[in-house]
Amino acid sequence: MTAGTGAAQAADNLPPKQPLVQDLETGSKECAAGDRRVYVSGAPVLSAVLYDPEEDNHPAEANLVKGEFEAWWTDADGVEQRLTRTTLEGHSGNPQRWHMPEGSVPPDTVISWRVRANDGRATSPWSSEGDGSVCEFVYDDVNPEKATISSPEYPENVFWVDGVGVYGHFTMDSPSDDVVAYSYGFIGGPYGTARPERPGGPVTIPFLPLDSGPESLTVRAIDRAGRSSGQSSYDFMVKSGRAPVAHWPLADAKGATSADAEAGSDAAAGTGVTFGAPAPARTKLTASATLDGSSHGYLTTDAPAVADPRKSFAVSAWARPADTGRNMTVAGQDAGQAAAFALGLNARGETPDWSFTVGGATVSGGAPETGEWAHLLGVYDAETGKAQLYVNGHEVGTGAGATPTATAGAFQIGRVRDGNGYHDRWHGELGGVRVHDRVVVPDEASELAYRETTLRGHWSLETAPDGASPDANGGAPLKLGPGATIYRVPDGSCEWWLDPDCTPPPQPLAGDGHLALDGKTGHAIAEGPVVDTSDSFTISAVVQLADREPERPMTVLSLPGEHTDAFKVRYQPEQHAWQLVMPHRDERGAPETVVARFARADGRDGIGERVAVVYDDATDKVKLYVDGQSGADATAALPNGWRASGPLQIGRARTGDGWGEHLHGDVDEVRAFSGALPDGRIP
Repeated sequence: MTAGTGAAQAADNLPPKQPLVQDLETGSKECAAGDRRVYVSGAPVLSAVLYDPEEDNHPAEANLVKGEFEAWWTDADGVEQRLTRTTLEGHSGNPQRWHMPEGSVPPDTVISWRVRANDGRATSPWSSEGDGSVCEFVYDDVNPEKATISSPEYPENVFWVDGVGVYGHFTMDSPSDDVVAYSYGFIGGPYGTARPERPGGPVTIPFLPLDSGPESLTVRAIDRAGRSSGQSSYDFMVKSGRAPVAHWPLADAKGATSADAEAGSDAAAGTGVTFGAPAPARTKLTASATLDGSSHGYLTTDAPAVADPRKSFAVSAWARPADTGRNMTVAGQDAGQAAAFALGLNARGETPDWSFTVGGATVSGGAPETGEWAHLLGVYDAETGKAQLYVNGHEVGTGAGATPTATAGAFQIGRVRDGNGYHDRWHGELGGVRVHDRVVVPDEASELAYRETTLRGHWSLETAPDGASPDANGGAPLKLGPGATIYRVPDGSCEWWLDPDCTPPPQPLAGDGHLALDGKTGHAIAEGPVVDTSDSFTISAVVQLADREPERPMTVLSLPGEHTDAFKVRYQPEQHAWQLVMPHRDERGAPETVVARFARADGRDGIGERVAVVYDDATDKVKLYVDGQSGADATAALPNGWRASGPLQIGRARTGDGWGEHLHGDVDEVRAFSGALPDGRIP
């Protein structure tokens, strides 16, 4: 090739590339034809990405192309109609668009279109030529008709229909034959879109009521063009959840040989069952049963508690294991020579956990502890086909798909059936065994596991007759030590709102007085530990520091053991934060869990701060709150709290062989609770 010939070829123009079907759109929908053609609800926008060969991109001229669009259809008289449009030039690789004018195409008519590229000197083949394809659309100018709604389980406007935890099935249908989706929503959710199997067909959705009261479903039908019908509404009334079909409190008198059922059949007790054991604290149970882990430690009925394990059900109980080193069963039900389901303790892994097995699937989680009560709830949801497990009102593990058996045999408490007889016998206490023939929803799971919080002390610190500030509930007073006084506004103070030259005295943090501590020896104590720190507890106080820049850590609340504090809440000036410190053992130098919450010392120039510590033994979590707020940095896992033995301390903590970290500041409104207050009650 000569140099002159090469230069001549470079100057030749190459025609634009044929537009590809995948680069064409009608509106935002891909190019399609036939049964897959596009439906649009307004004036359509036809779009094509057009390319000129890169070899034509000469330095002296831009690589520009324009689109030549063509659309055609057959009108009502059988005459072909055709529209064309040439766009302005644009850069190669960019979309070219034809905004078809409103009313330019008739409704309910198949419109075909194609496009080709033009670089000013040559045109590409049409997009429909060769291996290409024509694009088709239909302009739809009519909204679909409203959907009808029906439900066999929850008929409209009926007072009242069963109920929380019982699925309803709602069928949506529209008279319009082009409806391809239904947009729906219940009060508070769920919200979603359901699609029928064929255009214009009905669709049915399930709905699980989570609470009782008036409920409403709203629906809009959506057609192929995306047009929406008017809104349809369906109102229904949901009753509270059904009571258990079987319930054994296991609070029978000592010496009883069977457990009376509040619902269902009485359960015969083996000789290894002893009634009259303690119930979990702060629950409605009054007693429990002890099972000795032997072949005689069980209770059983002559009839199944779950009539059909293939339908939704739930089984729950309070359980306190005497050991966690072996598999043990809380409750289950026979299915021939096997078990239809079983709720219990699994010791097969590296660490023990709670488990719920149904239909060959097992979900597990939580951390059983010897001698500690836990509430267990296993739920099988037949609608989703999944098994769920709740421990102390919180879902654990991952829901597992299950295929239950249809066989229903005797209900068992404390043992499980397999091909070789009964095994995995319970050793420890059990109480409050319940069986529901429906889904138990999350709020109900929390309610079943709820343990009351009890106010154990409330010191308003208004007065201190004989050096002791009384407990509002008549419990142990807070005895004031040296360096501690009750501050009240002095008698005869000037009235600043009447005298502009008056300098008003400081006001108490709350009420008519507060505890003032000198930071040297000042403290107050309430005899007895007040709360059991090995169990759930909550303690709070209003506190104000006297110094803007404290020079050392200062403790406002602590509860000591023999060698260290079970917990202390202190201000750490280096971090400008309140800290909660919880040693893991009653030993000097024991490892500690420490959480913190940022706060600036105000030097008595403010209203003080409410600090609170919450230990939830059910979830093994400890939280520090400052003015009602906590967070990730103020929350930690604490599996095993230990029981403090000394009196509640206000204003000091154990340091070495004595006391230190004395608080220089003011304290008011000290409250102590047995039980973990929920987040919503802390403020």
